[in-house]
Amino acid sequence: MEKVMRLATEKGVVIFTKSSCCMCYAVNILFRELGVFPVVHEIDKDPEGKEMEKAITKLGCNAPVPAVFIGGKLVGSTNEVMSLHLSGSLTPLIRPFRL
Repeated sequence: MEKVMRLATEKGVVIFTKSSCCMCYAVNILFRELGVFPVVHEIDKDPEGKEMEKAITKLGCNAPVPAVFIGGKLVGSTNEVMSLHLSGSLTPLIRPFRL
């Protein structure tokens, strides 16, 4: 869990993904279209990926990927991010991290 939390705070928006996950790709594109270029960690390419996946789940993410952190805080997975976006609540969260 320590590694996940350390990586989650390295930039304003951090996404933990898997390289073959289409929802991870969609969430990443959403942030890019909103003017945020997140740090993306593909946990399936990390030797500690299985432990990272378990840690993300223990933190409360309903799906291990994509796991989105904004300002070092877990926002959630695809459903939570899309709900925030559709309600207009995502833009204020990411405003400080936009280019």
